[in-house]
Amino acid sequence: MLKHTDIWRAIDRLAAQHGLSASGLARRAGLDPTTFNKSKRTTSDGKLRWPSTESISKVLDATGASLSEFVSLVGDGAGTTPLQRVPVIGYAQAGSAGYFDDAGFPAGSGWDELLFPSLGDPHAYALEISGDSMEPVYRDGDTIIVSPAAQIRRNDRVVVRTKGGEVMAKQLIRETATKIELLSINRAHPDRSIPLSDVAWMARIIWASQ
Repeated sequence: MLKHTDIWRAIDRLAAQHGLSASGLARRAGLDPTTFNKSKRTTSDGKLRWPSTESISKVLDATGASLSEFVSLVGDGAGTTPLQRVPVIGYAQAGSAGYFDDAGFPAGSGWDELLFPSLGDPHAYALEISGDSMEPVYRDGDTIIVSPAAQIRRNDRVVVRTKGGEVMAKQLIRETATKIELLSINRAHPDRSIPLSDVAWMARIIWASQ
């Protein structure tokens, strides 16, 4: 017998396979971003709410998964890869106060979560891209995974936060004893040279959903 928790588990796992949160999966399928939120899986009086067959059809179409693949994600034993709960917020929110501590680790409330294959970094987090400011590399709806623990090398793509609260995703061209030089992913935007004294933290982008 198919259980309420089974069908929602399959949706969460399908999202995880594509590096998305439940809201990111809904958005990719053209649904309201809150369609699959945990708060909407039961009503205020405790009644179970099931996803519609139309919404399931749309996420299968959006991800390219077959119905049999979706069914294989149902049940406690589906999947053998260890998963990690990764905090996720919108890229535009990352510059707001309260989302990161001084070390650049996720902090505070307001984060959603996505399931992702274990990264070996408990402080890894995800940012959901909106708008076209980073095209053609990152497009609206893409998700990037950022690891504060990952070693950063020249030409890596990184997320940088300044002490003034500005957050940017760029390519590291050079780091000296006094500054970092960054190449803009979207060539319509200027490159940046930032004094190290103005950098709060910098972390490497290790994966993108694309």
